[in-house]
Amino acid sequence: MQSLLKRLDMGAFVDALTPLLAVLAALFIGALMLLALGANPVEAYTALLEGAFGSFNAVADTIVKATPLLFVGLGICIAFRGGVINIGGEGQLVAGAVSATAVALTFPDWPSWAIIPLCLAVGFLAGAIWGGIPGLLKAYFNVNEILSTIMMNQIAVQGMNFLLRGIMIDPVQLEAASRIPQTARLSPATDLPRLVPTRLHAGALIAVILAVLVYIFLWRTTIGYRIRAVGLNPDAARYAGIDVKQYMVLSLLLSGALAGLGGAVQVLGLHHRMFTDGSAMGFTGGAGFNGIVAALFGQLHPLGTIPASFFFGALLVGANKLQRAVQVPSALITALNGLVVIFVVSSDIWRRRRARRRELEKVSAALAAATASSAEHMEAAGDR
Repeated sequence: MQSLLKRLDMGAFVDALTPLLAVLAALFIGALMLLALGANPVEAYTALLEGAFGSFNAVADTIVKATPLLFVGLGICIAFRGGVINIGGEGQLVAGAVSATAVALTFPDWPSWAIIPLCLAVGFLAGAIWGGIPGLLKAYFNVNEILSTIMMNQIAVQGMNFLLRGIMIDPVQLEAASRIPQTARLSPATDLPRLVPTRLHAGALIAVILAVLVYIFLWRTTIGYRIRAVGLNPDAARYAGIDVKQYMVLSLLLSGALAGLGGAVQVLGLHHRMFTDGSAMGFTGGAGFNGIVAALFGQLHPLGTIPASFFFGALLVGANKLQRAVQVPSALITALNGLVVIFVVSSDIWRRRRARRRELEKVSAALAAATASSAEHMEAAGDR
C-alpha cells in the first residue's frame, strides 16, 4: 500500500512537470529546424530570451502581449470546467472590442471615471452574448459548441469588417484615397492608465485580479461548485438536482464575457481605436486561440493561467527578435508556435489519462484493503 501511494505521488509530480517537458520537446524540435536552415539554435534562443526579457520595455511588452491571453484563458478555464469547449475567443474578443469602441465614439465628452467603466461593462456584456448563443444552442438543441463558436467567430469578423468600412469608419478616411478600415482615435478620456514610457497599461492588473476572482468563484462558491460538478459528470449532477442545461449556458456565457472584456481592454489600453485587415488576426493577434493553449498549459486553473499566459506572451514577443537575429523565414516562427501548441495540448491529454489511471488504482487499492479487512474480521469471528 505504501509503495502504491509513493507511486501515485510520483505520478502527480510528473504530471505537474508535463507542460514544461512538452515545451522543452517543442523547443528541441525547433532547434533541429533551425539547424536545418543553417541557423545557430543557441544564438536564436538567446535572442528570443533577450527579446522577451532583455530590458524593462521588453518585459512590459511581454506583459502587454500576455494580457489578452489571460482574459481568454480565464474564460476557457470556466468553459472547460463546465464541460463545454469554447473555440470562439477570437469572435468574443472582437465583439467586446467593437461594442466598447461604439460606446466610446457615442459619448466622446464623458469623463474617464464614467466612460471607462461603461465601455468595459459593454464589452463584457457583448462577449457574454457572443458566448451565450452557442451555449443555448448546445444546451437546448444539442448543437456542437465547437462548430457554433467557430461560426460565431466568422460572424463577428464579417460584422467588424462591415462596420469599420461603413458607419464606424474614421471620417478622415472617407476623404482619403486609401480608405483604411479603422475608427477615429478614441477620446483620451477612454485611455486606461499606462506606465510611461512603456505600453504597459492597467488592463494587465485587471486580468490578474480577475484570475483570483475566477478561482474564488469556481472553488469557493455554490455556483462554481455546480459548474464543476456539471463538467465532471453531467448525469450525476442532474441526479443531484442541478439544472445541467442552465449551467452549460452559464459556463459559455461567462467564458465569452471574459474574452469580450479582454477585447474592450485591448482597445482602451493599447490600440485606442478599432481597425481590421479583413480577419480577426489583424486585431487580436491570435489571442483567441493562444489563450486556449495558455489555459491548457496552466492545467485549466485560473491561477496557473497567469504564468502560462506570461510564458506565451514572452514566446510571441521574443520570436520577433529571434527572426531578426538569425534571419530565418517568418514561417519558422509560426511553425515554432504551432509545435508548442501541439505538444502542450498532447501533454494535457496524456496527463488526463494518467490522472484517470491513478484514480482507478486508488479505487482498486481501497477495494483490496476493504476486502482484506473484511476477511480478517470474518477469520477472527470464526476463531471465536
